[in-house]
Amino acid sequence: MLVKDVMHHPVLTLDPTVSLGQAYTRMLEHNIRHIPVLQAGKLVGMITDRDLRLATSSFHPGGPKPPETPVGEIMSRPPITGDPLDPVEEAARTMRERKIGALPILEGETLVGIVTGIDLLEALLRLTGVTKPSGRLEVRLPDHPGELARLTGFLANKGLNIHSLLTYPSGPEGVLVVARVGTPETRALAEELRHNGFEVRWPPDKFSPGSSVS
Repeated sequence: MLVKDVMHHPVLTLDPTVSLGQAYTRMLEHNIRHIPVLQAGKLVGMITDRDLRLATSSFHPGGPKPPETPVGEIMSRPPITGDPLDPVEEAARTMRERKIGALPILEGETLVGIVTGIDLLEALLRLTGVTKPSGRLEVRLPDHPGELARLTGFLANKGLNIHSLLTYPSGPEGVLVVARVGTPETRALAEELRHNGFEVRWPPDKFSPGSSVS
């Protein structure tokens, strides 16, 4: 999934001369927290609700700014940006590392969209297939060639469609696979997987301590 698949466009923008009070009103009207700032059609900064709160607070260095202050005086610059063809996970990594809540998206020098943390959560839901009627399996596999194919082959032989498949490392020699499959009856499926030698982490074994059977 790419940034262009989840970004918002067209984007509400401000001119650097717009006042803090006007910027705050725009945010309330549109229920947003981040607004790119354009000057002569080019992106020159970002203003956030946090910037506005800090600038007008008594904690601001030099005292609170009056509401008539132009946003150009307090906006973040230069803005950190992304590209519409970036993978969503790269956008998420950039936002986490730079501790920002939104990423303006540029195509060349043209602002074409904006991605927020909520957009990335939506992307995660879509990537995991949780929005479709399905059941969840979590299986730990040895980190060897062919192990994932063994699992997907087993599910295919059961006539089950895989809506999503995510993997991540589990120790030095293992990998955890989280699959969304086309059945809600995953408890019985998990028992079959265990019977065939798979280490199933979810649903839990009904005979394991602390597990509950619905």
